[in-house]
Amino acid sequence: MSIPTERGTTMPAPTVQLQGAGKSYRGATALAGIDLNLYPGVVGLLGPNGAGKTTLLRMLATVLGADRGSVRILGRDPAVGSQRTDIRRRLGYLPQELGYPRGFTAYGFIDYMAVLKEWDEPGPRRAEVQRVLGQVGLSDRATKRIRALSGGQRRRVGLAQALLGSPELLVLDEPTNGLDPEQRVSLRQVLAEVGRAATVVVATHQTEDVEALCERVVVLDAGRVLHDGPVTELVASARGRVWLADREDDRALSAWRTGTGRYRHIGHHPPAGAELTEPTLEDAYLLLRGVPRHDLDEVH
Repeated sequence: MSIPTERGTTMPAPTVQLQGAGKSYRGATALAGIDLNLYPGVVGLLGPNGAGKTTLLRMLATVLGADRGSVRILGRDPAVGSQRTDIRRRLGYLPQELGYPRGFTAYGFIDYMAVLKEWDEPGPRRAEVQRVLGQVGLSDRATKRIRALSGGQRRRVGLAQALLGSPELLVLDEPTNGLDPEQRVSLRQVLAEVGRAATVVVATHQTEDVEALCERVVVLDAGRVLHDGPVTELVASARGRVWLADREDDRALSAWRTGTGRYRHIGHHPPAGAELTEPTLEDAYLLLRGVPRHDLDEVH
């Protein structure tokens, strides 16, 4: 399905359409009626703890329903049971905490998840389990019991089950937790390839992963969308607002001592003659949220 534009060309229909979608828990607002359209590609989701990221991901994964507003996923309404089942056949989900039954091997667990996803034919199911294990670099660990795997390897088992069936929508909550730098680079390669055809939503606190992988970034804060656009656009918004100095400048919004012994500052009004430096996504994110120095530990 595609949508005609004003110039007569067409663009793909959104994989996800949220209009005024809201969710509250015991009177506390988790999502404050957000509007969001998602298309194929890799989207980064940033925000502090309590911003509503996990609530949004669980809504996209059909684990939670919205209290208000409209939600359409893969052209279906998740509030309708039969349509929700169809959505679940076409999505992959990695929650922040994934429980593993005791005694399962990596292969056994993913095979079990494939059965739950209605891969009934043993031959094609075995081939698919082997494919996703290879995709995350665990072919040589297939017969290892999950309890004997490292934390990073268990996280990759979780990612493998989410990749079963080449989902059209892939929803990942902190997928790089426990991964070493080489594993994170490998994961980026996998997700970049998946994002060529599918919509991949990655919630993380690692701004460097978003900057290296994602085309688009959505920043949530207090259940509201602070920014939605290309990563390059958000980074560009910090240009001319990041500078280096030998001493900490109290006029900066945030400042910290780097490994070189110099101080990196971000602020809306650099001093005259400041030694400006190229901003990162983290700089732009901190500027967007207006995070003072004493809150830096929360976002790093």
